[in-house]
Amino acid sequence: MEATTTSLPEGRMPVLRVMPMPADANVHGDVFGGWIMSQVDIAGSLPAVRRANGRVATVAVNSFVFKQPVFVGDLLSFYADVVKVGRTSITVFVEVYAQRNRLVDEVVKVTEATLTYVATDEDRQPRPLPPG
Repeated sequence: MEATTTSLPEGRMPVLRVMPMPADANVHGDVFGGWIMSQVDIAGSLPAVRRANGRVATVAVNSFVFKQPVFVGDLLSFYADVVKVGRTSITVFVEVYAQRNRLVDEVVKVTEATLTYVATDEDRQPRPLPPG
């Protein structure tokens, strides 16, 4: 995996920003993939909750690609967009960028994923989405 330096998407605000800590990594300082996956799920749920106007549940991880490793101390920015809406479901595309705060400020895209959420009612059963 060759790191391709890029920049954060211009004119867009991340839905989530977080810095992994030592407890989120192995003994070599590489952040656990499962920790990144959980943060991606949180980031993806934010536009899904907005679109559903309420509770959602993750029903599928359609794709998940780790493009570059993530290290303790990286500042991660998560960008999430609704890409498809069904009767009860919302599909969200999430991109994750790391600002590596070493000697030089470097930005790399580390992860991208597509997840599907379903809107649920108070009994946690699927419910139709409100008009968009």
